[in-house]
Amino acid sequence: METALSKATQKRQVSFFAILLLLWAADSEAIRYSMPEETENGFLVANLAKDLRLRVEELATRGAQIHYKGNKELLQLDLKTGNLLLCEKLDREVLCGATELCVLHFQVLLENPVQFFQIDLQLTDINDHAPAFPDREMLLKIPENVQPGTAFPLKTAQDLDIGSNAVQNYTISPNLNFHVVTHSHGDGRKYPELVLDRALDAEEQPELSLTLTALDGGAPPRSGTTTVRIEVVDINDNAPQFVQPLYEVQVPENSPLDSLVVTVSARDLDAGTHGSVAYSLFQHDGASQPFVIDEITGEIRLKQALDFEVTRHYNIEIAATDGGGLSSKCNMAVQVVDVNDNSPELTIRTLTSSIPENALETVVAVFSVSDPDSGDNGKMVCSIQNDLPFLLKPTLKNFYTLVTDRPLDRESRAEYNITITVSDLGTPRLKTQHNITLQVSDVNDNAPAFSQASYTMYVPENNSPALHIGTVRATDSDSGANAQLTYSLLPPHDPHLALASLVSINADNGQLFALRALDYEALQAFEFRVGAADRGSPALSSQALVRVLVLDANDNAPFVLYPLQNASAPCTELLPRAAEPGYLLTKVVAVDRDSGQNAWLSFQLLKATEPGLFGVWPHNGEVRTARLLSERDAPRHRLLLLVKDNGEPPQSASVTLHVLLVDGFSQPYLPPPEVARQPAQPDALTLYLVIALASVSSLFLFSLLLFVALRLCRRTRPASLPGGSVPEGRFPGQLLDVSGAGTLSQNYQYEVYLAGSAETSEWIHPQMILLQSNSIYLGPADHPESQQEQRP
Repeated sequence: METALSKATQKRQVSFFAILLLLWAADSEAIRYSMPEETENGFLVANLAKDLRLRVEELATRGAQIHYKGNKELLQLDLKTGNLLLCEKLDREVLCGATELCVLHFQVLLENPVQFFQIDLQLTDINDHAPAFPDREMLLKIPENVQPGTAFPLKTAQDLDIGSNAVQNYTISPNLNFHVVTHSHGDGRKYPELVLDRALDAEEQPELSLTLTALDGGAPPRSGTTTVRIEVVDINDNAPQFVQPLYEVQVPENSPLDSLVVTVSARDLDAGTHGSVAYSLFQHDGASQPFVIDEITGEIRLKQALDFEVTRHYNIEIAATDGGGLSSKCNMAVQVVDVNDNSPELTIRTLTSSIPENALETVVAVFSVSDPDSGDNGKMVCSIQNDLPFLLKPTLKNFYTLVTDRPLDRESRAEYNITITVSDLGTPRLKTQHNITLQVSDVNDNAPAFSQASYTMYVPENNSPALHIGTVRATDSDSGANAQLTYSLLPPHDPHLALASLVSINADNGQLFALRALDYEALQAFEFRVGAADRGSPALSSQALVRVLVLDANDNAPFVLYPLQNASAPCTELLPRAAEPGYLLTKVVAVDRDSGQNAWLSFQLLKATEPGLFGVWPHNGEVRTARLLSERDAPRHRLLLLVKDNGEPPQSASVTLHVLLVDGFSQPYLPPPEVARQPAQPDALTLYLVIALASVSSLFLFSLLLFVALRLCRRTRPASLPGGSVPEGRFPGQLLDVSGAGTLSQNYQYEVYLAGSAETSEWIHPQMILLQSNSIYLGPADHPESQQEQRP
């Protein structure tokens, strides 16, 4: 796995390097300027805006900057005029040394959008240095037998200037014995030789002192002098001769001090003191001398550390002198070999600390890299972590831009720590790392999300206004104003639902409140939608469904459907004296508008004229005889029943039953005298009942006729049939099944027509009830046919 990752990294680095080379080749054309060295500060080099073909205003708006290696400010760009001005005096010898062509490379960076330009400034040499000899005095020992025409090498003068401003000629003070000849090296440097014009005589003149003058080619020329002291010695026939005239040596720059560079060797055919050779470093090229020679053995060793980035070549002349004063010289060319001893340098030019998450191909940073080493040691590759949504793009000559490669998502990652790694290609590789912390700023790209798609809330009926019924919650993964939510009620789909008068919502926290008391019997449930919107721009929103269920409270007492309790004349039940125990006298029918256990009804006999004669079933309201009737039992009975629900606290209603004992159903039922004497009172309810009967459909009339026919058929049966017998056949399909309300069992079906009075607040009274068990037809109390109906 690590090998694969390393190969991928190498491929990526090679790709970056290849792109860098292509871009460098494409942008190799640079704007070139030239000026003499030592020019005063503020010198106008050129109008950069004109040369770049830009308007002067663009330099400021696009953030133009001048960059030089090491961030040293040598040139200044005036953004108001576009002029390129000199910041300080430039010394060509300090900046470029002995290099013939002194060119300074600058970069012009435009930040918005990013664009690079190359500027080359060439410094021309002026004659600001005079020739100087390394020693104030040179000593020559010349045997007296040296023939005229013999040349003696002299040390050269050093001039930091170049070209025609360097040393061009040598002269010597007038004398009769010598003259100076000026020669040129292969690289154009001039060196002098002292030529003997007339034989010397040690006895006549053992010592001569001459002045050697070096002249450069400047206008006016500058000069430097040294004294040449000549000692005339006795005869020495042979001068030392070096084994080879040129020693070429390569020395790594990291060589330790006192390490052996090379050993030179010279031989002298003379004997004695004239044959002993002493070595010395005769001449060097003016740079700091990092070498030392053993004058006896000829070993040249390193006395100072070498630095390839400062000096890459050394040209040294080595002299071998015998005891008689004769000497010869050879050259040593030392080439300093570069080693990878400098890590790459990274300089950030422009840096952005925060970036929007929806930014595409946005420049995050602009930076430059450099490495003073050479060859592969100075070649560099840049890289970042592979798992980041960023890309490094090489631009102009070691400049890079760090740009976004794909969209960012602050909700997934709000901060990136980017490590830029710059590595050279030397052995071993050296690298430099720079860390950048980038914050991802939020964009409103996430809508609020409710914790639930739908909420169910329960409210007890008859609640107090402003009751807190529940809370809806939504979250937004954005931040700041983009995550600040506002809740609201959305218009309901049902136009008849007055939602604004039912509930309200707290816009800040989503709390829901009931605005008024709710009535379960009027409104059992309702639903609506709530919205959550953030405060971003543009704002995003979402919805959730809220269903409110009203919980029933026991706020309704049971209502008796049969027997009617508000009729103008009481309804009397007929009971044959021959009835057996358990005979079904009647059934009390009651309902409760509440639901659940609040509508579970139970029946109880509170009071009876004859205790123990009648009993009521507690769950279905059936009133039955508890024993056989006797002659002593009163002919009339009054029963008081209590109907009670199962709520907390329970509510109840009372029922009064009138029972008349008869010997048979053929005996007509006569109302009691007190009732017969009462004048008939007009009842408003009678009118409504008559209207209701008139509006019964033809299907209901057919069912009624069928029911009457069945009743007539049953009259032919003996009167001793049990009270609980069930007539044959089924009731019409139009009968309403209300077995699910209250405590009525599924054996009873009722067909009920309800009519109410607008002037009263009384419950709706039943017009007709059909009981499957005892087949009772109930009509208005003032209808004689209802009173004459006989029971089997």
